[in-house]
Amino acid sequence: MKLSALFADGKFVISGEVGPPKGTDTHEVIAGAKVMAPYVDVVNVTDNQSAVMRLGSLIVSHLLKKEGIEPVFQLVCRDRNRIALQSDLLSAAAAGIENVLALTGDHMVLGDHPEAKPVFDLDSVQLLKAAQALNEGHDLEGHEVEGTPDLCLGAVVNPGSDEVDTQLVKMKKKIDAGAEFFQTQAVYEPEVFARFMERAAKLGAPVMVGIVPLKSAGMARYMTENVAGVRVPDEMIERLKQTPKGERKKLSAEMSVELVTKMKGMCQGVHLMPLGWDDLVPDIVKGAGLNHA
Repeated sequence: MKLSALFADGKFVISGEVGPPKGTDTHEVIAGAKVMAPYVDVVNVTDNQSAVMRLGSLIVSHLLKKEGIEPVFQLVCRDRNRIALQSDLLSAAAAGIENVLALTGDHMVLGDHPEAKPVFDLDSVQLLKAAQALNEGHDLEGHEVEGTPDLCLGAVVNPGSDEVDTQLVKMKKKIDAGAEFFQTQAVYEPEVFARFMERAAKLGAPVMVGIVPLKSAGMARYMTENVAGVRVPDEMIERLKQTPKGERKKLSAEMSVELVTKMKGMCQGVHLMPLGWDDLVPDIVKGAGLNHA
């Protein structure tokens, strides 16, 4: 079911996320999605996340669809020109994939092929415009398409950015280009998210707050130091530091529940990014008192 329809029905939407493997063995990624499926409405499939070459998000989205799991096909601009991007959007629609998340993409210098040539023919706003054009029956050049897709288009936003005004301007541009919902960067500061939503809510598009369960104090410090707009409070880092390794997974779920509980009333959904800890998703959903799919 398209996310736009769920939001229109007033549902608090829950999404999970899986990353395709670096290879052709899809057993683990499908198994992880199945663990989450009873507790989420959709499962995002990342697209060469962090500029690391992996199995394609389109084929994994298709495999999830065959398993009865509703995917969100993530599509980045980094690796494709406008011809390939539009072709992949049409391919997704032809495979029955209805939800698409448009992203510009991390630069390749961050990944495992740093010498790869960047494309960035379009940015995320232009990609949304291209997808919306296809929904209207024509490509970016105005040529009519044979068979019109009906894609639900989403985008991303960073509530913790130091340049919140810029984020809000970009949100408005993305909405004007066709974005029907937003998923956020990971948020660990509910008070920051509250201030952001006071302004973002005026734009009228549903927002799903992003949660990445923290696996260690080192991971928390790394995200604070290296991921733009993400700050993990010292108190959370100290809790992780003081907890024995064997108990950190339980603590991670508890902290995620605390965050979702504090922020669920501020937005229209939650996007859980477990980074391999797929079995935490049921605990977080139930612990936060959310109505699962």
